[in-house]
Amino acid sequence: MKDDGVIDGRFRKRYRAIWISDVHLGTRGCKAEELLDFLRHVESEYLYLVGDIVDGWRLRRSWYWPQAHNDVVQKILRRARKGTKVFYIPGNHDEAAREYIGVQFGGVDVVSEVIHTTADGRRFLIIHGDQFDGVVKYAKWLAYIGDQAYIILLGVNTWLNFFRRKLGFTYWSISAYLKHKAKTAVEYIGRYETTLADEARRRQVDGIICGHIHHAEMREMEGVLYCNDGDWVESCTALVENETGALEIINWAHVMVRQPVGKAA
Repeated sequence: MKDDGVIDGRFRKRYRAIWISDVHLGTRGCKAEELLDFLRHVESEYLYLVGDIVDGWRLRRSWYWPQAHNDVVQKILRRARKGTKVFYIPGNHDEAAREYIGVQFGGVDVVSEVIHTTADGRRFLIIHGDQFDGVVKYAKWLAYIGDQAYIILLGVNTWLNFFRRKLGFTYWSISAYLKHKAKTAVEYIGRYETTLADEARRRQVDGIICGHIHHAEMREMEGVLYCNDGDWVESCTALVENETGALEIINWAHVMVRQPVGKAA
């Protein structure tokens, strides 16, 4: 891995590939400033946008698009112009983009899925993952109800962390905490991971990289590697590949606790 420079006391790191998903631009819960900080400190040959980058569901109900959200889009387009290979795999919240599968916008290729080959020769299927979510696939109205409840919970989370910062405490996600504690949520995550791992075996690839459930994870599952890059609403996580082909989940919220956000470069 190469260090290309220093920004506000932190090294800019170069990775071979970066995966991010579930940014949900257009919602108040989106951690756009944190994502911009991450993008300022990393470079890559490949950048994969693994769905739900823009939240079309929310934008159809009410318009919310602050400057930081526009800056994220501009930052990604600038990467594409400078030679980064950028792939956009739409998810269920930005499903309107699926009408443009096979089209390139500003150097960004819109694809339904893609195979990535790591530096050490492993092949990974990259998909958003909502195709394998029974609630989204078979009962979309339930997904919309869940989305509304989630937005309310994120609003509570925003105020909770406002007061935590005032008291000198670090960021804490109440929605992530409840997700890990609720038995039904844990069972759902487990079924989702198993289903995606099964799909990887069916496709005869070495692993699968997805998003959708806002739960960053990387683990071997009966011969295939299941990777979920998490989200930029609750956890601020990304999946990265270094120059040797090794994969790693980065929790940028934890990095920022150690090194506060610097000014825009």
